[in-house]
Amino acid sequence: MNWGFLLLRIAVFLSILTLLYLSQRFWYRALWRVTSHWGRVSLRVGARIVYVILLLWVIVTMALVLNLGHGGFARQNSLSTALTYLWFFSALLAYFAVRTVHGVERLWRWLQTATAKKTVAPQGAARSTPAPAETVADPGRRYFFRAATAAAGAAPFLGAMYGFAAERLNYQVRRVEIPLPNLPSALDGMQIVQISDIHLSSYMSRKQVRRAVDMANELGADLAVVTGDLITGGGDSIADCIDEIRHLRAPLGIWGCNGNHEIYARAEDEAAYLYAEAGMKLLRQENAQITFKGAPFNLIGVDYQRERSPRGQRQQTLARLQPLVRRDMINILLSHNPNTFNRAAELGVELSLAGHTHGGQIQVEILDHRLSPARFITDYIAGLYQRPLFAPAPNERAASNASPTRASSPSLFALSSPPMAHIYVNRGLGTVGAPVRLGVPPEISLIVLRRA
Repeated sequence: MNWGFLLLRIAVFLSILTLLYLSQRFWYRALWRVTSHWGRVSLRVGARIVYVILLLWVIVTMALVLNLGHGGFARQNSLSTALTYLWFFSALLAYFAVRTVHGVERLWRWLQTATAKKTVAPQGAARSTPAPAETVADPGRRYFFRAATAAAGAAPFLGAMYGFAAERLNYQVRRVEIPLPNLPSALDGMQIVQISDIHLSSYMSRKQVRRAVDMANELGADLAVVTGDLITGGGDSIADCIDEIRHLRAPLGIWGCNGNHEIYARAEDEAAYLYAEAGMKLLRQENAQITFKGAPFNLIGVDYQRERSPRGQRQQTLARLQPLVRRDMINILLSHNPNTFNRAAELGVELSLAGHTHGGQIQVEILDHRLSPARFITDYIAGLYQRPLFAPAPNERAASNASPTRASSPSLFALSSPPMAHIYVNRGLGTVGAPVRLGVPPEISLIVLRRA
């Protein structure tokens, strides 16, 4: 048993619970202060009772959804679930935002007081009887910080509603050309359409999945791949999801791999069976040689690769992949977890296609720096990355920060002397946790292979 890892998980869990408690306590106290000015006692008491009842309702709903006793996710089967996630998510962010404004205001007061004391001290020293310094309240400052507090408290709620009602449904097609070493001329220009992380649920309906499938079909790709997480929990219908993606059209077929949520739902075998029933293929630690315009390539697929054992010990990903890699043709790997890229490149896989991160679902850009929650779990958040082919894979993620390079311009490829392996991380269609996307719209990828 890795006690350090276990203690870290417990610490993270307790920290999240503490933050949720502090945020809800903050908003209850804010409600108490606002209602204290209401004239009628019945209105004050009624508003507070309603808030407490609603808070208990969302807590019970969250407990049922997480289904902690079974280590997985229960069915997300009602609008109440979505509203619960939205409330916790918005209340927590708003709590941080308001506290930040309050901290800035306190710092401003301290600086003003310190400046005033320094100004008064020399004047007082020149007098025989120094007069006490008077601090005059600045109404402009008070109005500014009150307005800033109100804006900070409201912005997360407004942003969450926008992310739920608009950006979450704003499907976008991203086209990317990927130069691969030793790509046969016949494969130059071959197109792969990729969708990932569908998460069929009450707020990802079959109709929405069908819309994504129709958009993918309009691209006219040669090969279609689905890189895991068809559903979220055991109560979601994986059969319904596969019944929609079976309508993908590609001359070279529809292929896929399992994600971590198929593991949570114990649906890996069912997914493989339903894929086969629909005339598709789910690759599970296996490969298939496919020919396009007379040139073969090797398509490999793996189930979700865990980076730690159930005891918390680090373990090697893609442990059984080496026999599946070919040296006489291009290798394309379908692996839900993008953290397998380092090992895949070491084994000689020229292209990996992944998902899992959702691009963080929320991305904020501050001073040309993009901040995403996915940074805590991977160096490969979204888009195209590269690293030297056959380069030794770092054992720790922190050690790989200098190794991968975001591939974003043709000049980058031209300057790369060693042959490079690439990974494309799809931002996914659905959501998990809060049903919100901000700055990371759902994605359908069109990948075009090019000769390096």
